[in-house]
Amino acid sequence: MTLPTLRQLQYLVSLHEHMHFSRAADACHVTQSTLSAGLKELEAILGAQLVERTRRVTLFTPLGVRAAARAKDMLRQARDLTDLARIAAVPLSGTLRLSVIPTIAPFLLPRLLPTLKAACPDLQVVLHEEMSHWACQGLARGARDCLVLALPFPCDGLDHVALFDDDILVALHADDPLAAQPTIAPADLPADRLLLLDDGHCLRDHALGACERRDLEHGPGRGAGVHTLVQLVGAGMGLSLIPAMAVEAGVIAGTPIVTRSLDTPKAHRTVALAWRRNTPRAEEFALLAQCIRQGLAAAKDDANVPAFVGVPRSA
Repeated sequence: MTLPTLRQLQYLVSLHEHMHFSRAADACHVTQSTLSAGLKELEAILGAQLVERTRRVTLFTPLGVRAAARAKDMLRQARDLTDLARIAAVPLSGTLRLSVIPTIAPFLLPRLLPTLKAACPDLQVVLHEEMSHWACQGLARGARDCLVLALPFPCDGLDHVALFDDDILVALHADDPLAAQPTIAPADLPADRLLLLDDGHCLRDHALGACERRDLEHGPGRGAGVHTLVQLVGAGMGLSLIPAMAVEAGVIAGTPIVTRSLDTPKAHRTVALAWRRNTPRAEEFALLAQCIRQGLAAAKDDANVPAFVGVPRSA
């Protein structure tokens, strides 16, 4: 009995992802004729048509759609097998496809990358900055190995290790009347002046969850990122809720902005490293989390490194 090859399955998955023969071939680093021939061989082995070939469009048959989904799982399992062998020989080596969300990446990476380089010299990190929803999707389909995100966030099928807690602070202009208060209660936040991130950012959800006020959802403006919110607040357009790690990284340095604690025990998020629950690299990722925590703690104690926000979690 002749079985499909992994290469043929790769061609099928690539075509299903790109829906274009030329782009799918480029992604597989082969010619279009090679990819087309491989797919025809796969169809011959299966005894069924998977793709309808026309000049203008690429159409998958119902069986082709199911076959592509199954092929994607098989390719991921094949990668897991090679990972298992590599990890047994040299843990924390090879390529790591790491996703980091936008409200963490610019503030954590300047400290995280030197830590990883020092602790894991054989590890090649390929970074992706993307919002939590897309990061979790990429992790689920095997396009990412692990991700750094902020919890709580609904993402099924994942295990995680908490790295540190990050407070959510009120950022406001120094001339704002609320700046006279040492702390600010959620009830005192003016709904008509509160600037938040766009929908889709988990920091927006964490900020609203800490305040527990539905009337804060529709403020006078939104920002695509923390840096944009800082610019708006600095221009006197309102006040906002930003992560303490951004402040520690200097995001408000040189601006007329001050920060105050939000007077609620819910005013924080947990930064964590997460991975697929059934990955054979689970022990490796747990070791990676330990290296990150130790590296951040060392940076915090280093007089030559600006203090890092939060207290790294113990194992």
